[in-house]
Amino acid sequence: MSTKSLAQRLKAVKPFVAVILLQFGFAGLSIITKFALNQGISQHVLVPYRHAVAAAVIAPFALVLERKTRPKMTYAIFTKIMFLGLLEPVIDQNLFYTGMKSTTATFAAAMSNILPAFVFLLAWIFRLEKVDIKRIHSLAKVLGTIVTVGGAMFMTLFNGPMLSLPWAKPDSHHHSSTTANNQVPIKGSLMIAAGCVGWSSFMILQAITLKSYPAELSLTVFICLAGATQGSLVAVALEWGNPAAWSIGLDAMLLATLYSGIVCSGFTYYVQGIVMKEKGPVFVTAFNPLSMVIVAILSSFILSEMLYLGRVVGAVIIVIGLYMVLWGKSKDKHPAELSNKVLSPADEHLTVMNESDRELADIDSAREKRGDESV
Repeated sequence: MSTKSLAQRLKAVKPFVAVILLQFGFAGLSIITKFALNQGISQHVLVPYRHAVAAAVIAPFALVLERKTRPKMTYAIFTKIMFLGLLEPVIDQNLFYTGMKSTTATFAAAMSNILPAFVFLLAWIFRLEKVDIKRIHSLAKVLGTIVTVGGAMFMTLFNGPMLSLPWAKPDSHHHSSTTANNQVPIKGSLMIAAGCVGWSSFMILQAITLKSYPAELSLTVFICLAGATQGSLVAVALEWGNPAAWSIGLDAMLLATLYSGIVCSGFTYYVQGIVMKEKGPVFVTAFNPLSMVIVAILSSFILSEMLYLGRVVGAVIIVIGLYMVLWGKSKDKHPAELSNKVLSPADEHLTVMNESDRELADIDSAREKRGDESV
């Protein structure tokens, strides 16, 4: 294998490695955040803390690495950044954390698998995704979206029997059953679903913004600053008269703030932007089921959460629908891909011959006009 072909293979595999790492980061976020919420922290205060940490960590890299390539800030870009800060840091995370507080980490991770369907629908609405119902792959994308949403509804409405996991502690079953009875899965699932709408809108707008502001690190910092500012206003309003909610020490709030800020805001927004520029927003969300599997396993160990058959079946339905969408997406042909196709030697020869024939035809046409003999 030549050095060039090895480099090409590594370049091709990098987006896949990046999005897989993102899913491990999201899985850790679900476990740590659920643990912190169980300790009684305010999910509304966590949002501005998280993005303030992310901005502080990423800002030095943006100042140094993009000092010569950072585009000028315009009113249009500033407006998009403010909307980006509102959609994901404020709307999505407040709704998602509140929904997780009334369900489980596994349930929240599984519900997040509807994200690719929402991304596809929004891309279709904003004409970033082409759909022709007469073609099988386009029909698969539409049906896959319907199946994904149906799976999410199944998870919400049907629990089924509890699954006894071999590694679960025997004395944790009573605690898990009591916790499940105190939860409000329908309310929580609606909040998580609404959060996913905000998250998918964020990804579509991020993809659009990167076209006019191709500086991933700087854009990440601005989004985090906007999210921290707007999130602080929301937290002050919702936690009015509760100053204790803002206290932070060597506790679960500090752990959740540092992890979510560094890994799931700073690192994720940056890597997500890079991959999105090359592969698009649908590809970035394609590996969400991996996060669900990791969370389901870890939460049963760490949080003593029990799995229910209905939720497992619903998760499987979501995965099937998701990969129907991805299969249809993989069959799309983009003009850029066709134009970049490398010609074989035979194709190059035919191209040269065709160009020569056209030149001779042009000469013959000119000669006929002058009454000369053709070539």
